[in-house]
Amino acid sequence: MNAAVIVFPGSNRERDVAAALRAGTGSAPAMVWHADTDLPAGTDLVVLPGGFSYGDYLRCGAIAARAPIMDAVRAHAARGGLVLGICNGFQILVESGLLPGILTRNKNLRFICKTQHLKVERVDTRFTSGYQPGQVIEVACAHGEGNYFADPETIERLEGDGRVAFRYCDAAGNVGGLANANGSINDIAGVYSEKLNVLGMMPHPENLIDGAVGGTDGLVLFAGLAKAA
Repeated sequence: MNAAVIVFPGSNRERDVAAALRAGTGSAPAMVWHADTDLPAGTDLVVLPGGFSYGDYLRCGAIAARAPIMDAVRAHAARGGLVLGICNGFQILVESGLLPGILTRNKNLRFICKTQHLKVERVDTRFTSGYQPGQVIEVACAHGEGNYFADPETIERLEGDGRVAFRYCDAAGNVGGLANANGSINDIAGVYSEKLNVLGMMPHPENLIDGAVGGTDGLVLFAGLAKAA
């Protein structure tokens, strides 16, 4: 798989994502600067990493969504290419129009940094083919604006089309309640585009790819992408 990681001023998880891609796909991704206008030839997957692009000025991801490279990312997605946005990358995807909804301040108005359980909603996508139906996985959260929201019509469409990728849950798989620390509507932790080729998720799978540092549930996502490609 040929992957490209987009680097914005303020990105701070691009090397974590690169390490996860190397571990999961066996190849190193290209690192693409935000001011570039083209993706490397033959790119299969584009990853927008976490961090604080442009210092989170205006709205999180609003400036990054208008960076020169994003025209190429949108064109890649329109062709059916894979795009993964994690944390700030998810914020950039909604600001760029590639995914619906918005991400607002956490319900307690505090930054959340902890491990987090997620329930996998479907396993017939290229992002989740390595998981089992309804599997509970453990990843990591580190965000201040992860509260996903959309209007009722959009939520109905996402739910009806099966475009919710992950939901916040506890270790036993119970969705919502205290397991949803940021207040996201319907306990949504990640959503797909209409063609299921764009995924935005707030938690960080790239931080759990090694059993020595907490677990390997995140590695399954990246390894599954390589197999699907």
